[in-house]
Amino acid sequence: MARILITSALPYINGVKHMGNLAGSMLPADVYARAMRLMGHEVLYICATDEHGTPAELAAQDAGMDVAAYCEAMHQAQKDAGANFKLSYDYFGRSSAPSNHALTQHFANVLEEKGLIEERTSQQVYSNADGRYLPDRYVEGTCPNCDFEKARGDQCDNCGKLLDPVDLIDPYSAVSGSKDVEIRDTNHLYLKQSELSNRLRDWVNATKGWPVLASSIALKWLDEGLRDRSITRDLKWGIPVTDASGQPRAGFDDKVFYVWFDAPIEYIAATQDWAAETGGDWENWWRTDKGADDVTYVQFMGKDNVAFHTLSFPTTLIGSGEPWKLVDQLKAFNWVTWYGGKFSTSQKRGVFMDQAIDIAPSDCWRWHLMANAPESADAAFTWEEFQSSVNSDLANVLGNFVNRITKYTASKFDGKVPETGEAGEAEAWIISELQTRIPDLIRYYETREFRKAMAETRAIWAAGNEYLTQAAPWTHYKTDVEQAAIGVRTGLNLAALFGIIAQPIIPDAADKILDALNIPQENRTWNFGDKASIAGLIDALPRGLEVSAPDVLFTKIETDDIENWTSLYGGGT
Repeated sequence: MARILITSALPYINGVKHMGNLAGSMLPADVYARAMRLMGHEVLYICATDEHGTPAELAAQDAGMDVAAYCEAMHQAQKDAGANFKLSYDYFGRSSAPSNHALTQHFANVLEEKGLIEERTSQQVYSNADGRYLPDRYVEGTCPNCDFEKARGDQCDNCGKLLDPVDLIDPYSAVSGSKDVEIRDTNHLYLKQSELSNRLRDWVNATKGWPVLASSIALKWLDEGLRDRSITRDLKWGIPVTDASGQPRAGFDDKVFYVWFDAPIEYIAATQDWAAETGGDWENWWRTDKGADDVTYVQFMGKDNVAFHTLSFPTTLIGSGEPWKLVDQLKAFNWVTWYGGKFSTSQKRGVFMDQAIDIAPSDCWRWHLMANAPESADAAFTWEEFQSSVNSDLANVLGNFVNRITKYTASKFDGKVPETGEAGEAEAWIISELQTRIPDLIRYYETREFRKAMAETRAIWAAGNEYLTQAAPWTHYKTDVEQAAIGVRTGLNLAALFGIIAQPIIPDAADKILDALNIPQENRTWNFGDKASIAGLIDALPRGLEVSAPDVLFTKIETDDIENWTSLYGGGT
């Protein structure tokens, strides 16, 4: 049994997240966590809301709320949205929690003691119209590298060049659109990432199992010359800057720590809060001197978060000189796109989690997003492809199989697993299929290849349908009841297997199947073992066991549904 620590990038607090956010971090982390638990591993899945920074202040302002009250309300909204999509967090914390305040201040002071933080005077854009300093992303202008007119102050989305707001040509406030801006001197604390460049490069090069997307982004930033980063901002809302004695740092009364400094630290702080709530031991998950050396740490995130997780956060952990656990496996995703563009929380573009749950059950979304996971490239979402996934894979392949075999059992075998009948060629064929496909399925989950895992799951379901075609119990029943019985018994055992392997991805439907087949919770694990035990899967249910037909597992999506959703939420050609 392995010990696996899982974190997914913290969803930002400015509203319920869209389906692209779900597909790029939280959902795959949940699917992986569920699969590893079913394999018998000890899993701790940690996430939290990311609650600091200018966007939180502006979102609260737009909502007419105090920022703390706004964050509390949005934290609950996001927690509820996660529950609706059956995200199995072991703990869902808040980056504004006292634990993260204390730990962030600790890291800052330790890093300064190590000579990796220094106070510098820098130039920053100040908006006279807004009456505030503008953080990087709230300054826009023309890129000095490619002349793109909508470049942000931290990076140009057109050419990918890393920028400083003061580099922009004709800068303006992204908050108000005002060009009444000026460059002012302001003091900030800088994390001297550049001093750890060689060590970070060696660490990235030594990692194994990272997707090319993750390692290439990290190496690109290193190749361009890793820049020292300011870890404070001119804001009121956030974690106060303190000195080594815990007192407010002189000259930093109107400053807080930068959200991207404190947000990854919340992974640790949320684990501390989990431990306080459950009696667990947070240190043996995070400190290598307390037992975390045998933990495999796996992070999930979208590609825009990779640089911070592969460079900035490791700089904090390594630079502290303390025995913190570093990430072992980093699963990065491209974007799910919405009809040619990006999903966007700030622009309300796309479908959001609270809307999606009213459109279709969470299982439908979970399946479609993972079957089309943006692993090797961006993945375009369309209503038509969503319809195809639900109708073809879920309703026709899985739902139809379970419906046919359980209803036939009820009508011809008194709703019980048949006790007679001997295995023949059709049973040998399905055993051979399972002995090949189940090990492949397990391997894909272990290596976090989600598209392949979903394709293999569907192939196993499809093999069950092919088995019923070969066995044809409804045909044999007319002349040879025992021949029909072996087909039904094997079919019911396959339905049980299909429910068991469905648990990581469509947990609600899986429970309906397994409940209908009267399979106790302790028998719902992935204890597949060797080929001999895989062969036993088609005769695992007790003979004579009473079973029932579950309610319709999946309702098909009709063309009228698509037309209605398009009119309500957009999309379409």
